[in-house]
Amino acid sequence: MMNHERHLRDAVILATNNVAEGGRPYGAVIVRDGQVICRAVNTIHRSNDPTDHAEMVALREVSQTLGRPKLDECIVYASGRPCPMCHAAMRLAGIKQAFFAYTAEEAEVHGMLGAGIYAELARPLDEQPMKVRHLPVETGTNPYAEWSERQPAR
Repeated sequence: MMNHERHLRDAVILATNNVAEGGRPYGAVIVRDGQVICRAVNTIHRSNDPTDHAEMVALREVSQTLGRPKLDECIVYASGRPCPMCHAAMRLAGIKQAFFAYTAEEAEVHGMLGAGIYAELARPLDEQPMKVRHLPVETGTNPYAEWSERQPAR
């Protein structure tokens, strides 16, 4: 069995065990240089934090373990297709590879929302159910420009 399959099986077992403990069916494993750095599960049932998805919990732990936000040499293995939030967080962390065992459509059959949210986010802002609007304000400063000016020369 390839290592990818082994790590995906590990993520699925984590997810299954999490269900038995009252949690949601999601597990994640993060690997670097062939070594497992973190195993995590969805902990919303414990924390009441809607962002405590398995991938987010794992990214937070690995970032703390490595002492940096960039995880570009890591691979994420998830029991299910990462939701848009987790997908975006992995991109922001520089993850270049991720694998998942079950599709968002398979999860949706059992009441999970990932596939529907992906579809909603693909629609124009004014057609999405959560109303998000651009409303420019004048503050006399631009935080993006302030940040950019503080960055080392590239």
